[in-house]
Amino acid sequence: MKTAFALSLALAAQTLLVADTIPSAKAKEYVGRDGTVCGKVADTRYLESGKRPTFLNFDERYPNHTFTAVIFGENRAKFGAPEKDYLEKDICVTGKIEDYNGKPQIVVTDPQQIKTASK
Repeated sequence: MKTAFALSLALAAQTLLVADTIPSAKAKEYVGRDGTVCGKVADTRYLESGKRPTFLNFDERYPNHTFTAVIFGENRAKFGAPEKDYLEKDICVTGKIEDYNGKPQIVVTDPQQIKTASK
């Protein structure tokens, strides 16, 4: 009985993980929720002023992007050169999906929040 329960629990957890994967073009529908957003990084930008953000823009180049992963300067050293490393890559980003000026984004603070998507 315990084995059957454990197996059911494992299958339910796996289903929830799959259900939380959100295509970047649909991320705006999930603002305010935690999730994993997946898509292709079409455009990147690193600003050396202010909070020194690095922007990873998905699907289209700025300003037509559908989603952004943002890494602020205080965390940048953990990532190396994300504007080069993730450009043109399919990745998944996990965290709280927020709205910034009408576009969905996740603020990334830890490299474990970004995974290269497998096809």
